[in-house]
Amino acid sequence: MTAFRAAGLIGNPVSQSRSPKLHGYWLERYGIAGAYLPMPVVPENLEAALKGLVALGFVGCNVTIPHKEAAFRLVDRVDPVGQRMGAINLVVVEADGTLSGYNKDGYGFIENLRDGNPSWRAELGPAVVLGAGGSARSVAVSLMEEGAPDVRLLNRTRARAEQLAQEFGGVVRVMDWEARHEALDGAALLVNTTNQGMVGQPPLDLRLDALPVAATVCDIVYNPLVTPLLVAAGARGNPVVGGLGMLIHQARPAFKAWFGIDPEATPELRAILEATIK
Repeated sequence: MTAFRAAGLIGNPVSQSRSPKLHGYWLERYGIAGAYLPMPVVPENLEAALKGLVALGFVGCNVTIPHKEAAFRLVDRVDPVGQRMGAINLVVVEADGTLSGYNKDGYGFIENLRDGNPSWRAELGPAVVLGAGGSARSVAVSLMEEGAPDVRLLNRTRARAEQLAQEFGGVVRVMDWEARHEALDGAALLVNTTNQGMVGQPPLDLRLDALPVAATVCDIVYNPLVTPLLVAAGARGNPVVGGLGMLIHQARPAFKAWFGIDPEATPELRAILEATIK
């Protein structure tokens, strides 16, 4: 009989997360004896919580806001992608009790883009990324690794964008937030990583006039499922990609690392998650 295996989500807060429902679906679908638990942890308890995974026999955990950068510094080793991003969202407890950290946010972003628009390719042209937080970091790194020729980074506080550009160098360049409308000229991809357009937040203030109609528009916000940005882009005829698939796809390598199966992102799973979003 296979031993019961437990994983979970460490963050603060975690009550709003769809990850327990997501992993719970896969555990049931594949007949695995296990559980995925929401685990609210305040910053001062993060180190003790991560060490507690070993003591409690957990196979690992996901890490979410506000702990991704701090967890990066607390685990025993980090994969190359996590090293570049300076943050992790996945912890695996190894057989010897050490902790390995990974960042799969960029993987989830790229897989979601390919799902939503199979014809998208990074090398098709410039990408415009709005925001300069942890999600923007993941998006920018993954686009660079996929071969984007130009990543135009815009944030309301330019200094934060400059910091990212200095870290990553290469094709990432900063443009003023005031130039965001014109920055869309000639772009092949537009990605919103800000919270603008999320439930309870004002819509993103962005004119799409200069954006080519062939450009893919992606919003990593998934509540609502279709943000005002995606509504406006879809009305113009742009291919649009919502944020829910990013959540699903970043979870797949975590589930495989813990439970040994590469799970399928089924239409049924998406429908179950969509039903939780009003």
